[in-house]
Amino acid sequence: MVGALRRWGTTLDIEGKLARIGITGSLYKLYLTAVGLGGASVTAVAAKAGLPRTTAHDALAKLEAEGLVRFVDHGKRRFVVAQEPGILLERLEARRQMLEDVMPVLRSMYHHESGQPNVRFHPGPEGIRTTLWDTLSGGDKVLRATLSMRELMAEPGLEEMERYLQERARRGIWLRVIRSVERDIAPIWPSSQELCRELRYAPHAHTLSMTCFIYGNKVCLISSARESYGLIIDSAEFAAFQASMFDAMWNLSTPDTEPAILTPDGEG
Repeated sequence: MVGALRRWGTTLDIEGKLARIGITGSLYKLYLTAVGLGGASVTAVAAKAGLPRTTAHDALAKLEAEGLVRFVDHGKRRFVVAQEPGILLERLEARRQMLEDVMPVLRSMYHHESGQPNVRFHPGPEGIRTTLWDTLSGGDKVLRATLSMRELMAEPGLEEMERYLQERARRGIWLRVIRSVERDIAPIWPSSQELCRELRYAPHAHTLSMTCFIYGNKVCLISSARESYGLIIDSAEFAAFQASMFDAMWNLSTPDTEPAILTPDGEG
């Protein structure tokens, strides 16, 4: 099996790609051999992979622990059966979910031991996208945001915003958002129980010409496409201050035309 893959050329690079998820050396040889044989004895798999039986057995035990192969006993003989390769995608998704779960804790520890705030400036369109997606990392189940719709339609653009909003809703993160009627350019993104969003409009005397998110200990600012930057301020005191300012404006703002809905903290 390994030899056949080599004959296919370097464009496939199975070995390099599997190495990136920790399947290297004897693990790689044994896994590819098991996949190619379908089901075979430990002795046969070890011989085909060119490894001593003892070495092979220990490595196969690690592959079994990862859910990539399973052992089947027939009498006194032990056979190795490779799991369907799609298990690799499930394994990666499980690791991604695990990292997603612990990321808020790790981020909350980042730069906070000294008690000093951390400010990150992200220039250009890519910086705006980086800043936008960082808002899903705070660990809170409710985001506070003021959205300047006209600027967001220019950068990062409607398609990127739709992807972001869908991912936010998928994670069950509520968006409590204030917008200005003057800056809206299309009747989109209303209050929605299904999409975890509650919208209010700021008083006419206040025009929100910049996008701001408050999440965890962070505040992010997204500029217009003309100035083109994203700014993340990681400071518990500053985030608490901005949250208080947002809540004051929220109480002065007008709900959109859909019925009032409740966010997870019970406020509507």
